[in-house]
Amino acid sequence: MKKISYGRHDVNEDDIKKVIKVLRSNNLTMGNSINKLEHAIARFTQTKGAVAVSSGTAALHCAYSTIDLKNKEVITSPLTFIATASAAIIQGAKVVFSDIDIKTGNVDPLQIKSNITNKTSVVTCVDYAGNPVNLLEIKKLLKEKNILLFDDASHSFGSKINNKIIGGVADMTIFSFFPTKNITSGEGGALVSNNVSLLKQARYFKMHGLVREKSKFIIKSEGSWHQEVHKFGLNYRLSEIHAALALSQLERIHKFKKIRSDIFESYVKELKSIPEIELPTKTPGSDPFWHLFPIKVEKQIRKKLFNHLRHKGIIVQVNYLPVYLHPVFKNLGYKKGLCPNAENFYEREISLPIHTKLKKQELEYIIEVLTNFFR
Repeated sequence: MKKISYGRHDVNEDDIKKVIKVLRSNNLTMGNSINKLEHAIARFTQTKGAVAVSSGTAALHCAYSTIDLKNKEVITSPLTFIATASAAIIQGAKVVFSDIDIKTGNVDPLQIKSNITNKTSVVTCVDYAGNPVNLLEIKKLLKEKNILLFDDASHSFGSKINNKIIGGVADMTIFSFFPTKNITSGEGGALVSNNVSLLKQARYFKMHGLVREKSKFIIKSEGSWHQEVHKFGLNYRLSEIHAALALSQLERIHKFKKIRSDIFESYVKELKSIPEIELPTKTPGSDPFWHLFPIKVEKQIRKKLFNHLRHKGIIVQVNYLPVYLHPVFKNLGYKKGLCPNAENFYEREISLPIHTKLKKQELEYIIEVLTNFFR
């Protein structure tokens, strides 16, 4: 059997045709496909607007750029990709890591509460593996505090909680459209919000901070060519090519979700009888779009099992080394032992393959290899 990939994109002929159409057009950037994609994402997430950008990391940076974070604190989860924290640090913030719920991998609201200070500006939650955080519970903690709530939903585009699609509860919600994510634009991402002011600021940031509205010019003497910058930004634009792919993928998102949900349920059904394996736990009231299938085993056997699965052609992964254990954070003074649950989770976690191209026989083979390992 060929190697079974841990994650994989799902591109069909319709996707290819729509990308080719853009390649044959007059605009490869800043055209109609971007506008259509942003409107489609806003409709899908039931929010007032979306800003499409070049990656999930870019979306995080754009979100953090909307407020002054110098000498302020951002509370977030350590169980995430480093960008959730590094984008805040680049904007001048100190990152405060709150420990997780060991069952779900999501940040523990009680830990957030204990970490709030008068310097806290933002709480950034992370929907680990596609399983959404109960944002309403966290919002209650922040009530009447001047603290913004962001949701790094890079794993959870299309997930629901309490029958509501992810996107409308947090002040800003961040998505990633990397090839292994729930839909892909190749590279790309987006942020959504019901706060029009935050969206406008994020949009300026992704366009170098360029101001093109004549009514807002500070320099009044120039001609019709004029544009100016009031605040620094960066080029985080998404191309028309990437936008066309994302638009096409969005048409199949419900199909993608159903396939991943079926794989998730098959894993649960077949692996629940193995006492050495701890299966993923859903947030109550949630309907996740599963990006990962994270199992946990005793840390003494994790590496052995990981190597065994890879030897058998099953490409598994580990998600994630707690962010503050990366050398760049250790150099800032963060130390092992800061978040015991996150460290325990990491030491025992393995992500099994879950994607829309996973074949039935491949899924059965993965289950067979795991079952035989524990016999």
